[in-house]
Amino acid sequence: MRRDTRRQGENTRAVHLPSPPAPQQSPVGLPVWRTSAFAFADAAEHAGLASGHVANPTAEAFAAGLAALEGAGLDGDPVEGEAFGSGMAAVTAVFLAFARSGAHVVAPSSMYGGTRDLLTGTLGRFGVDTTFADLGDADAVRAAMRPATRLVWAETLGASGLEVPDLPLLAELAHEAGALLVADSTLATPVVCRPLEHGADLVVHAASTFIGGHGDATGGAVIGRPEPLEAVRRVRSETGSVLAPDEAFLLRRGLETLPVRVRRQCDTANLFAAAVAGHPGVRAVDYPGLPGHPGHELARRLFTAGPEGTRFGAVVTVTPHGGRDAGPALVDALRLPLVAASLGGTHTTVAHVASTTHPRLDEAAVRFSIGLEDVDDLVRDVTEALDTIGRALGSAAPPSPRPPAQTRLAAEPH
Repeated sequence: MRRDTRRQGENTRAVHLPSPPAPQQSPVGLPVWRTSAFAFADAAEHAGLASGHVANPTAEAFAAGLAALEGAGLDGDPVEGEAFGSGMAAVTAVFLAFARSGAHVVAPSSMYGGTRDLLTGTLGRFGVDTTFADLGDADAVRAAMRPATRLVWAETLGASGLEVPDLPLLAELAHEAGALLVADSTLATPVVCRPLEHGADLVVHAASTFIGGHGDATGGAVIGRPEPLEAVRRVRSETGSVLAPDEAFLLRRGLETLPVRVRRQCDTANLFAAAVAGHPGVRAVDYPGLPGHPGHELARRLFTAGPEGTRFGAVVTVTPHGGRDAGPALVDALRLPLVAASLGGTHTTVAHVASTTHPRLDEAAVRFSIGLEDVDDLVRDVTEALDTIGRALGSAAPPSPRPPAQTRLAAEPH
């Protein structure tokens, strides 16, 4: 843009400060484009852009980076990403894109509470009908399908019971019915599983958790092939669910360490789950890495295996003996984990799920999101906490031998 070289007033000079030239060398770190608008060279260039708006490059860099990770094994098939201001904004955009009034959705009986509330609340009031089914039962899924079914919604790792869905089978059933399969892969990340490789049409992430990895940024993303993603992109534009550049920078930076962090968290979680399952004060441990978990073999088939073994995720649910009082007591007796609603960061976090996020789970269940601490320290902490609540509640472990359902919970060999 040409500059007016005539003498200008101080207000004009302040507003029209000179811009630095773009560096000739490529920056090592991603620049933050902290701007909400871009100036065009002339009216013709502005008119040539259909929306009249230029997407923020920092947000686009984050979405493109996550798309590259999710589409890593698709042999050149184009995969794109769209960034959102939160995980629920991304979830909402998918439903608004494909589930208009009169549409039907099939969703897991046990799922993330926020998504369930959206389906039964806002979307239900706008005429979207949902059938909640056991997605592990092919007959139940077939029975749930209707001519109006537009979406089958799955969670790569169930947010409540850490269920593992058969993604290839669900993709087959959804596509037979003319529906799309959408996988919320927040708890898995592309380091553990890439649903697009198993037939999913779209993948949704709440990027505030493992992807960001440090509990300091909020965002979400939808990843998929260009055709279905275009409908999601239009909803994002129409609803203004944009990701701010500073948040995008933090989330994009998190992608660079995602494999290192998540691999170690999964490895620690596997060892942690096996050690805790052997404690006499524990009634059950839910973790796909344990052979007793109903999704263990399916996870071994669908989830990524590295030199450390199959990655089963970094969330472990521990249910102590002692009933509902034992859950909060265990949370309060721990010293290392932070009591927090979020998960997926460097700190191990813990929550009594029945009184917070998942009231349908066992009333004593406690969810651990494993961080980057040493596994010996975490095991020592939870062991001491279990011993403490066992004495306090008078609910010492049942006499040996433990029930068969518990004795088979041993870690997968590395």
